[in-house]
Amino acid sequence: MSALEKLIWNVLGYTAMPLIFLIGFIGVSVFTCLVLMWMDKNKG
Repeated sequence: MSALEKLIWNVLGYTAMPLIFLIGFIGVSVFTCLVLMWMDKNKG
């Protein structure tokens, strides 16, 4: 593997984990907001 390839894999490895956490957090937040809005609409 060349130095460039090693660099690319390092960058991908280090950005993948926070990205997964961030996308998961955003997904859960949006889903929770939608469920709460839906429950509020059904109640009223």
